[in-house]
Amino acid sequence: MSETYELKAEARERVGKGSARELRRNGKVPAVIYGDKQQPISISLPFKEIYYKIHGGGFKTTVATIDIDGQKIQVLPKDYQLDPVRDVPVHVDFLRVSEKSVVHVNVPVHFVNDEAAPGIKRGGVLNIVRHDVELIAPANAIPEFIEIDLTGLELGDSIHISAVTLPKGVTPAVQDRDFTIATIAAPAGLKSEEDAAATAAADVPATEEKEGE
Repeated sequence: MSETYELKAEARERVGKGSARELRRNGKVPAVIYGDKQQPISISLPFKEIYYKIHGGGFKTTVATIDIDGQKIQVLPKDYQLDPVRDVPVHVDFLRVSEKSVVHVNVPVHFVNDEAAPGIKRGGVLNIVRHDVELIAPANAIPEFIEIDLTGLELGDSIHISAVTLPKGVTPAVQDRDFTIATIAAPAGLKSEEDAAATAAADVPATEEKEGE
């Protein structure tokens, strides 16, 4: 789990596009805190702090504390919008959480020990089907990432969610199937050789096969 952090915020009395544009001109990012059966709170946050948190990684899997004039609220970032041209944050949504909260969160997948995978040594390619996995986890125990060990994997092997060891209390959001996270795909050259061999074998007449027996 990533270390928690605190953000200083200001309550927003005015909302709307005009107010949001004014905030951005003044080096702030509009945001909203919602959930936990309470009224949403509109706030503004320092641009630099939010920018570095978003681009530093782990933003949406780390619980934060937002301090609004002394009122401290635990939150989990749920979504953010970036300017399509400048790639800077223009709005952030936060979800209120507590020690008892259970959340749906997308956690990145990390692969290790590719040098110990015979299939990759033979020229195989790690074909990543899912770069992250949606999990159900306690808000105070969200894994920063899940790790998959590639040791011993051969060409054609698949890695399914059932093969992943998840932390205690954490389960996949998808429960109705054992979905694939990655496969070890054969290199294009090897596939061509195998296809050619299969074609050649299919073209051998039955009489020739008998003569060679």
